[in-house]
Amino acid sequence: MHKDPNTTNQLPELRKRISIWRTERQRIALVPTMGALHEGHLSLVDLARKQGERVIVSLFVNPKQFGANEDLDLYPRDIAGDLAQLAGRGVDLTYIPQTEQIYPPGFATTISVSGVSQGLCADTRPHFFDGVATVVTKLFLHCQPDLAVFGEKDYQQLLVVRRLVRDLDLPIEIFGGPIVRAEDGLALSSRNAYLSKQERAYAPLLHKMLVQTAQKLREGLVMPKACSPGVQTLAKAGFELDYFELRDALALTPLHKLDERPARLLIAARLGATRLIDNIAVMR
Repeated sequence: MHKDPNTTNQLPELRKRISIWRTERQRIALVPTMGALHEGHLSLVDLARKQGERVIVSLFVNPKQFGANEDLDLYPRDIAGDLAQLAGRGVDLTYIPQTEQIYPPGFATTISVSGVSQGLCADTRPHFFDGVATVVTKLFLHCQPDLAVFGEKDYQQLLVVRRLVRDLDLPIEIFGGPIVRAEDGLALSSRNAYLSKQERAYAPLLHKMLVQTAQKLREGLVMPKACSPGVQTLAKAGFELDYFELRDALALTPLHKLDERPARLLIAARLGATRLIDNIAVMR
């Protein structure tokens, strides 16, 4: 384990720090991550620093978010690199729990959130949001934050967490951090490291098709007609589409066209072996 005094994998040490901060009446912000940090994660850390006096970043690759044929073993891990990136970002404690601390032997509890967890990513990853809700609940109990920050790139996940907090009356404020993109528009993601050079060149098409479809929706076209050209373009480029949908931005219910409600255009597709997701806000 790293010897940095601002890093721990021990729950008692974490709780000791939290107790001191509570005594000092300091507002605690949590940024849960699976590591393999990039500028998108760091932007969440910066947002957390603006909202709280103390910032905890957790690094934990959650096995319950991965299905039997998914990339748990291949998921990028670089704790030393993560800690180097967090240095100087105002992080007070990096929490790196072991799997047995989160899921001890005999662990038999699953947290499930209905409604916003259905459809979209859940259609191809039915286990995913139960895994998210369960690990987030554990991290909230371990870290006892006043607020937590999640990225809008995983928009459905963000709404699942918000519903979890609301339904269970957890005294935690949830902030959504804007998507951070590369210069060519690709949403930053740890899984971008899987892309080959050629795939990386095609990957920005995902965001480009979102933008073009949003414009067609603002011009009055309806789904799926508005996204049809984008679907064809992505197929020609080698993408295998999971979904391309217009949803109510708050309830995630499907929309046929833009109306007075805030909306979100969401997409997920595989490019080679890599699953990419993205979304943008759309207003009439």
